[in-house]
Amino acid sequence: MGSARGAGSRLLGFLSDAVARGATEALRALNLGALAGRPIEEIFLGLADYVCPDGGSIDEGIAREAFIETITDLAGAGITDLDGLTADQMQTVFELYATNAIEARLCNDIGAKTITLPPDSREAARVQAQLNDFIRRGVADALTTARAAAAALTPDRVLQFVGRIYEQAFGILQIMGDAEAEGA
Repeated sequence: MGSARGAGSRLLGFLSDAVARGATEALRALNLGALAGRPIEEIFLGLADYVCPDGGSIDEGIAREAFIETITDLAGAGITDLDGLTADQMQTVFELYATNAIEARLCNDIGAKTITLPPDSREAARVQAQLNDFIRRGVADALTTARAAAAALTPDRVLQFVGRIYEQAFGILQIMGDAEAEGA
């Protein structure tokens, strides 16, 4: 998850800057000032190369796919205006991204036959929906645990914070998976 962690770090750094100084200043700092005032989906598409630099590895592709999926999830999460972004919305955007990155990694493992799905397409879709919910809860729990630290983030601490979130989320997912496996 190296590329996804780096992308998550850049995303969280940008979002923190947007909350602290405003979207226009945060965009100007990245030489993307022309995106100020545009719809949030356009802004995030413009941020794609900053958050997820284009590369050729599978890991980089997973990070980019997760970011694009996050863009499509913004409206459903009620996040439509970067100028009025709150700390809670910032957490939601990061939660969406982290969930999508973890799910994309697992889907890659399914494609590589490391994990298998049921052969029935409806059953596989049900498993995927459950997996997304399972991951989202794990990421949300990890973020809730680390929320106090998020308020004191500096750009230098963002990468360490993102790494801890992924580790905590995977740890929570493992505990939840073990509990569900014991109950099955």
